[in-house]
Amino acid sequence: MVKKTFLVLICFISLIIFISTLYGQGSKKTITLPSGEVVWDLNGEWDVFIESVYGGTTKDVFKITQQGSSFVAIRMMGNPYMPPGSEGARGELDKNGFKKVQIMSGMGLLDSKGQISDDGNKMVIDSTINRPDGVKVRQTYTRK
Repeated sequence: MVKKTFLVLICFISLIIFISTLYGQGSKKTITLPSGEVVWDLNGEWDVFIESVYGGTTKDVFKITQQGSSFVAIRMMGNPYMPPGSEGARGELDKNGFKKVQIMSGMGLLDSKGQISDDGNKMVIDSTINRPDGVKVRQTYTRK
């Protein structure tokens, strides 16, 4: 009787540990790099709302391809200024979000700042911060 109770208790504790591990991971979309660092997994298609001082506002779909901590966003639909298949953004991630990020505009690559939401399903990349030349572009990404 004691053996069966002990076995049931061990199974119950194991089940609790297993479920709490799954719950703790949640639905966060992350990948672990060979170095052990955990970064967001941005791979896939994203709806993008683009605000530009020159081009007004447009919508597009970007496909992000990520290799390790580096990523490139490619336009799927394009617009009159940037054709489909052209680069929309590129950057590098670290454990806190963006380490470096750039937006591709008609003027070339613009150094930018970006934020990733807590659930990893929304990003804002903004080149309007501290730009003496007046070039302003903001891209808001929503995961499909």
